[in-house]
Parts: sequence; structure tokens; C-alpha cells
Amino acid sequence: MGFFDSIKKFKNQLEQVESSVYSGSGSLLEVYERNAKLEAEIAVRTKELDRANKQMLTLQHIWDMMNSSKPLSSVLNAIVNSLQGELGYLYSFIVKQKADNDGNYLQVVASSRDDLGMKFFEYFKCEVTDYRMHFPEMEELKNAISTNTIYQSAELVKLVCGFLPELDEAKTKAFLDKAKMKSYIFVPLVSKQTHFGSLVVFSSRDTLSNSELNFLSLFAKQIELAITIADLFQAVKEQAVTDGMTGLYNRRYFEEFIKKEAIRSERQNQKFTVIGLDLDHLKQINDMYGHNYGDIAIKAIAEVLKNNARSIDVAARMGGEEFNLILPGVDSAGGCIAAERIRKAIEAVKLEKIGHITASLGVATYLEHSDDIDELLEITDHAMYESKRNGRNRVTIAKPARQTSWQEIAINTFVDILSKHRIPVDESTSNMLVQKLQEMNINNEKLYQVADALVSTYNPEHIEGGVKQKVQIASLLAKRFELSKESIDRLKIAVLLYDIGNTMLPKGLLRKKEPLSEEDKLSIKQHPLIAAREILKPISNIVDIIPIIEKHHENWNGTGYPANISGEEIPIESQIILIIDSYFALMENRPYRDALSREDALKTIESEINNKWSEKLAKEFIAIVQNDLG
Repeated sequence: MGFFDSIKKFKNQLEQVESSVYSGSGSLLEVYERNAKLEAEIAVRTKELDRANKQMLTLQHIWDMMNSSKPLSSVLNAIVNSLQGELGYLYSFIVKQKADNDGNYLQVVASSRDDLGMKFFEYFKCEVTDYRMHFPEMEELKNAISTNTIYQSAELVKLVCGFLPELDEAKTKAFLDKAKMKSYIFVPLVSKQTHFGSLVVFSSRDTLSNSELNFLSLFAKQIELAITIADLFQAVKEQAVTDGMTGLYNRRYFEEFIKKEAIRSERQNQKFTVIGLDLDHLKQINDMYGHNYGDIAIKAIAEVLKNNARSIDVAARMGGEEFNLILPGVDSAGGCIAAERIRKAIEAVKLEKIGHITASLGVATYLEHSDDIDELLEITDHAMYESKRNGRNRVTIAKPARQTSWQEIAINTFVDILSKHRIPVDESTSNMLVQKLQEMNINNEKLYQVADALVSTYNPEHIEGGVKQKVQIASLLAKRFELSKESIDRLKIAVLLYDIGNTMLPKGLLRKKEPLSEEDKLSIKQHPLIAAREILKPISNIVDIIPIIEKHHENWNGTGYPANISGEEIPIESQIILIIDSYFALMENRPYRDALSREDALKTIESEINNKWSEKLAKEFIAIVQNDLG
């Protein structure tokens, strides 16, 4: 091969190498371009995944709020703030239509907390929430509401100045540009198939992607569910503390509130006053016109209280026709003025068929008449019933609590009985109960616990807390019969002591399964006398309690014991104890029968009318158990 042939061959080989290199280069470039495209797609998918995760976090946050039983305002504020923190929207708020004497308007009920809100305040010298907003005259927004669809637009100035026509358009545009807002998203909100309000979101993006639209649609559904649940929580909460008939607070809420108010009163050394109120002649209204008209009269009282109470006052229906009103920061003089104003307002009410109604009121002041809540409520009640006894339709101010209360008398009596071993209770139990009594304040719950413990020594089936319930019912019944405070105090002590004679009966007699012998029956018939004469008579400060206890097993028709007296011969206090004792006994297990339900026990009480008790007493008792005690 010649030189030129070698050169030619080398050239051909070089061309082949070059061709191979160029070919490989093209492949590498293709691979590079493919990888770059893949990386870009991965970045897009990663960004979408990140957004999806944030969207899920936002929805989870709303779900957590929905299950927190927080107020609706808290739920809504959490919702709008979640859009900022996790999804990067610039600002959002929720508006709802309101109405007052000046007409309809829109109000911001929730707005996101961010720098933009502060900048708006600095720029316009007011908060967004300060404005009475108007709905923008924009057909596209009205259509969005009517069709319940999401709407996006870049016409920010038109929207903002539509909501707030008092803003200067040029100044508004400058503010929006500075804030880098490029569009808004309008999301209608529905609750219970009606338009609740609108979520308005300001975005730094020009357009709304399909995934974003889907998310906001789902987001709106979650908001709507959150609103429904929050409303439900609020309704349940209100039902728990509100009287269904009148809309006032119920007894439970009142009792919780007055405890807190007493703490606040003592801390600030500031008095508060309680007004007790009782509708006059409700029974006559029910008898003459029917219970529907009685309910109308009760509702009328509630409306008077609502109209005459300050925002800080607490009005409650305590049961039946009884109401209480707490006046924080008001002394007895101010309380009497308020009570008289309420009395006159009630007297001025004229109802269909019934005509005018009246009420009897009592007034007592914490840290003035008493520094004990139970005692304060008690003397308020007594003042109220003093108004009834003196002719009704009047206000009576309470007398300061006596130096020696009925609780103190009861405690001293128990201490005497136990420490002097007047009843067969083992010494260790007796000493323990005496120690409890001596350590307690005169209104301490332990008074009832000691009484319960004593009853349990001879009656293992005794209902826990039964003594306190008996005292409460006895007090309510006594008021229905308009007994004096002194008589009610005696009755309460008698309720604590009336069955103490059972401790002296032969052991096991009350639990006997077989029929009682004549000797057994005689022992049982003697227990009221044993309690009165052997256990209690030596105790000088309860001499006036003894006749009540002696006669608490006498029946209305004269078939009771021990004296076989009947009708009005039986002290009303003794009659009250008999019906209460019988009711609680019916709901306890006995060797010869199981405990009855409340409904069956009340039917038995009703069946004994004019035999064991009068019709009036039985009906008042049944009404108290069904209505006042729930």
C-alpha cells in the first residue's frame, strides 16, 4: 500500500471515529435533555405534592377544630388563619350578613392575623372589622352565591371598594399593588341549605389552577360542616344551661355562677344582691284557664326579667314559677330599687284572658345579710315568702341571718346524740362522726353525709345523698304551704332526725323477709315515740321539733300511728315528712319487693290520696318531683 493509500485509509478511519463521536454526542444530549425534562417534572410533582400535603394539613386542622367544641368565632378565625400559614394566600376573611335598626349590612366575623392587616390599619387608620360593609354591586358575585360556585377575578379595586365604598379608589389600588395582590377568590358558604356568608381570599397568583379550585371547593364544604357542628355544640351547650320554656338560665347554671360570683365578691370586697321572685296565684291560673295559660304567665315573667336585667346580671328559672336574679356589684338598697322596678313591670303586664299578673319578691345581699351562699339563698326565699304571707305583689328585704342557724342546731343535736351514746352506734363510728361534725362549718355538706351515715346503720338500702334530697323537697313543699321561716327551719331539723328511732329497733327487724309478728309491728309503731321521747327529749334546744317527729306516721284518714289522729289534726310538717319518707322508701329495695322506678313510686303516692295524705299535699309533692327536681 502506498503512502497516499495509507493517508486515505486513515482519513476514512478518522471520519468513522468522528461520525461515532457525533453520534454519541447526540445520544448524550438526548439523555441530558430527557433528564432535565424529568427533573423539571419531578420538581412540578414535588411542588404539587407539597401543596397537597399542605392542603391536607389545613383540612386536618379544620377537622380538629370541629371536634374541639370551641365557639364558632374561634373555629372561623382558625379557618381563615390556616389559609395563610399553610397555603400562602396573602389575606382572607369571612363576611356574614347582619341586620339592625339601620338596615342590612355585612360584617367581618373572622379575619386572618398577618402583616397585611396591620398594614391596612396603618394605611387607612382603621381595622377591616370596624366597617359596616356593603355587598358589592357585582352580578358575578351574586351569581356565585345563587349557584354556590367559586369565583376568581383580578378586579381587586372593584371588589374592595364595593365592600367599602367610602375608600378612595386610587389609594386602594396603590395599597393593593404594594401588597402584591393580583387576584381574589370568592367562596360562598352554605349552612343548613341557606347562605351563611362568604370567604374572600386574596392571592398573589393571577390564575386559579384546577387542583386549587378542587381544594377550595372541598375547603368550603369543610367550613360548612364546621359551622354546622359549631352551631350544634352551641345549641347543646345552651340547652344544658338554659330553661327550655323561658330561655333564661336554669338552676344548674345559676348554682355554678353564684359560687364564682361569691369568690369574685370576696376577692374584690364587692357586694352582690339576689332577688327571688315567685309568680302569684299560678294554681288559680292553671285551674281557671288551663296549664297553657299558666305557661304564658311564666313566660311573661321571664320577658320582664330579660328586659330589666343588665348585661352582667344573671336571671334564672329555678323551677315552677320561681325565679332568681343575681345583680353583681349591687347592694341591698340598689337591689330593692331593682326589685320594685321589676314588680311594677310585672304588674303592668296584661295577658289574654288572664289579665294582669303579679309576683312576690325577696331581696338579700351577699356580705351584708350573709357571707354564706346557701344561707343567702335561704333568707332570700324566706323574704320572698314573707311577701306572699303579707298579701303578695310586694318586695321584702331579708333579715340578716340569725346567730344560731338550723344547721348549727342540727349539728349540736347530732353531737349530743353521738357523744352521749343515746343510740346504739359502735364507739369508733360514733367518734368519727362527732369529729366530722365538730370540724365542719355550719353549712358544710358533711352535715348531710353524717345524717346519711346514721341512716345507713339501720338501712343498708338507703339512697346515697337521700337526706339532702329530702331536706330540699321538704323546704319546697313548706313554701308551697306558705310556712314561716321558723317553721321551715324546724321541718329541716326534723327531716334530719325523724327516723333516728329506728336505730333502737331490734337488729334486722326492718330487713325481715317473713311476715311481721304483732310484737314486731308494735315495736315499729313505737319508733316515732322512742325517737321523740327517749333520744331527743333530753336535748333542750329541739323541744319544738319533738311533736313533728312524734306524728310523722299519722295518716290523713286516721289509720296511722301512734295516736290515730287524722286530717288537719296532723301538723303539716309531719304530713310532709310522711309523704317524703314513703316516696324514698318505695325507691329502695325491700326483702319483700324490688325498688320501684320514680314513675311507679309517684303512681303509688297518687293512689294513696285521701288515705295517707291529702290531695293537695300529694299533688304539690308530685309537681315538685316532676318539675323542680327534673
